Amino acid sequence: MDAVVKPWPKASLLDHVRQAPEAPSPRPSREEAEAAVRTLIAFAGDHPDREGLLDTPKRVIDAYEELYRGYREIPAEVLDRTFSEIGRYDDFVLVRDIEFNSHCEHHMMPFMGRAHIAYKPVERVVGLSKLARLVDTYARRLQTQEHMTWQIATAIEEILKPRGVAVMLEAEHMCMSVRGVEKPGSSTITTQFIGSFRDNAEEQVRFITMVRRGG
Repeated sequence: MDAVVKPWPKASLLDHVRQAPEAPSPRPSREEAEAAVRTLIAFAGDHPDREGLLDTPKRVIDAYEELYRGYREIPAEVLDRTFSEIGRYDDFVLVRDIEFNSHCEHHMMPFMGRAHIAYKPVERVVGLSKLARLVDTYARRLQTQEHMTWQIATAIEEILKPRGVAVMLEAEHMCMSVRGVEKPGSSTITTQFIGSFRDNAEEQVRFITMVRRGG
């Protein structure tokens, strides 16, 4: 299979596609971050110097490095390798049930669920695992589900230049499940349709039907 890494004219891409988010300057040091965790432990009503909590600040910051690694990743580089051997294939490619975990930017509480992505390729396709990596790149940042849905769809549109893109996210938000109205089990669904999916209601229905029924 002929794999090609495209030399993207990155200046023409949207900012969220061509580069990682700009870090605050100056960025707090690790020591400052761990001190902030100790402050929050005390604010919650516990003692940061209690035996069970002594190493908690270090573990929290280690977890932050993993949970928010999307701030160090560039979407354009995730989708930069494509393949040309698709024959006369002219229908959409659908990847269902991509599990993700993210954090709400309003309360910094988790929301988690599944992403479903379809696109109509033009001459070339991208490796299926790359779509899952793209979801993780945006999910591993402070987010709203609506913004994340739009980011995924527009990144695919800008980089792959397909005839159409469809993205659906389904997620449960802990800020609604375990605090506030406390309604566990409720789900939020967001969609973004671009190109042929936006212009053809039948294609939207077919996409949603295949997501719901597994084709």
